Amino acid sequence: GGKIELLLTRQKGENTWEALVKPGRRVTHGTRITFGEGALTGKVLAKSSLGLYTVRFKYNGDFEEILAQVGRVPLPPYIKREPSRTDKEEYQCVYAKEAGAIAAPTAGLHFTLALLDKLKRDGIHRVTLTLHVGLGTFQPVKVENIEMHKMHSEYFELSQASASQINTAKGEGRKIVAVGTTSVRTLETIASDCSVDSYQGYTDIFIYPGYQFKVVDALVTNFHLPKSTLLMLVSAFAGREFIFEAYQEAIAQKYRFYSYGDAMLIL
Repeated sequence: GGKIELLLTRQKGENTWEALVKPGRRVTHGTRITFGEGALTGKVLAKSSLGLYTVRFKYNGDFEEILAQVGRVPLPPYIKREPSRTDKEEYQCVYAKEAGAIAAPTAGLHFTLALLDKLKRDGIHRVTLTLHVGLGTFQPVKVENIEMHKMHSEYFELSQASASQINTAKGEGRKIVAVGTTSVRTLETIASDCSVDSYQGYTDIFIYPGYQFKVVDALVTNFHLPKSTLLMLVSAFAGREFIFEAYQEAIAQKYRFYSYGDAMLIL
């Protein structure tokens, strides 16, 4: 016996998921896991070279409803507290629709329904896309040569309607403002010659200084962890020295960092 925690990262098949397991030393091939009062059970089928486990679940009823009962909101690892009831509302973007991300795209947490309405009244058009935030969000860069860093792939979707709106705006000389690094990565994955195409699939794009942006003109983003791919993307967008000066100013002014922190608008 013992207590372990699973973070579901990707569905691999019917009743089968890829998961991060903590502590992993307790788990081997064939390990059986009981969740809650037994409404959900799992069996470990395999472990990948990246340390991710394949788990097959057994249950009666609706899987998502059962997860809501026995699970909790997966907060980023640098938040050193237990999840609370308020996290279900506060750690969720008001415009989120599709389940699948392992974390909220935190730049979006700053937007309320009232703010979205005001932006619409001011003539700012909102275009939606889907990207299921994956482990790459939390994975620090550990190699000396950043070109050797490998991102975890993340699922995304951009509809034809959204692609058309973006291309029309670019053609008219209007600015594309991305909310969050996840939106940037999605758009730049499918960008070519200042336009985008509708697409659904996976991206493992890693954007770091030297990258030439094709579509995104401005960015709303939070303040990120050192040595993170997020900070490297922001540095690629605005310039490393400029970003580090901005971070020094943010520290001096006691801005809040990370998921529940403040945001910046880079023009």
